[in-house]
Amino acid sequence: MTRPLQLRRLHFLNALFAPLTGHDLYLAQQIDDAISTSLGEAEERAPSDPAFVQAAALLLQRLCSAQSEHGFFHWDASADYTGATPLFTRASVMQGLKQLAGYSESTLLITNLRTAHCPPSKRWTERRRREYDETLTFIRELAAARSLRHATLNLLFL
Repeated sequence: MTRPLQLRRLHFLNALFAPLTGHDLYLAQQIDDAISTSLGEAEERAPSDPAFVQAAALLLQRLCSAQSEHGFFHWDASADYTGATPLFTRASVMQGLKQLAGYSESTLLITNLRTAHCPPSKRWTERRRREYDETLTFIRELAAARSLRHATLNLLFL
């Protein structure tokens, strides 16, 4: 694996698992090793690779589920063709926020939102960028408005 790719992956994992690693790159390296053993040819995969993101999301879900007081919800925006539309974005995020409402600390993980707005076979246009930025803003504002004030909600976009 090239050094820049390895550093990108370690920083990605360090940011994703910050509550567990305490921003320690050595622990991020151990998480990277765990993902590499479960995912074939993981060492050549960039942190933006869909298979790598899915493996990291699965590991994060397992770790969060092990904590009884920590809620977790994962929404894959590219799971179907409606993920990037405002109506279905709102419905999916609201479903997650309702599920997480009973927890004082929770994580809402949203993956493949960029891919839902611009599939790999397409090019980023000004319109797609604007819609993507509007969707990010919409999700952040919705999460802030619909989560309890005393609760800690970690909103992660991969």
